[in-house]
Amino acid sequence: MLKGFKDFIMQGNVIDLAVAVVIGTAFASIVDAFTSAIINPLIALLGGNSEIGFAVQLLDNNPETRMDFGLLLTAIINFLLIAAIIYFVLVGPMNKMKEAAAKRKGIDAPASDNDLLVEIRDLLAGRPLTHPSDPKSPSGES
Repeated sequence: MLKGFKDFIMQGNVIDLAVAVVIGTAFASIVDAFTSAIINPLIALLGGNSEIGFAVQLLDNNPETRMDFGLLLTAIINFLLIAAIIYFVLVGPMNKMKEAAAKRKGIDAPASDNDLLVEIRDLLAGRPLTHPSDPKSPSGES
């Protein structure tokens, strides 16, 4: 049982996920600080001179009925900033590195879904397997 757990933990996906969670949490705190120090005052400025900015108080005597649209806007900006940072700092460069490594190893780009379906069709029909982009291939006709 412990060996199975060790194998599970040592899988690349689990380690990648753990790193992503830690980095995402660190980026979230930076983005939270940015939005609370810079974005929130700008949103309040756009809200006008009203004491509650972009919020709406539904019942005057009940503060629980306050709908704060500025807070929602801040949360949306937080999400978009975190997603953009993670994509452009981690995902994009990692994909480029994987493509470069595949080219160095001589591995072609992965086949498209259409190419794979053509190969499956040809195999089921008993035809010789050829690449769909090959002009001599029966499936290479466009």
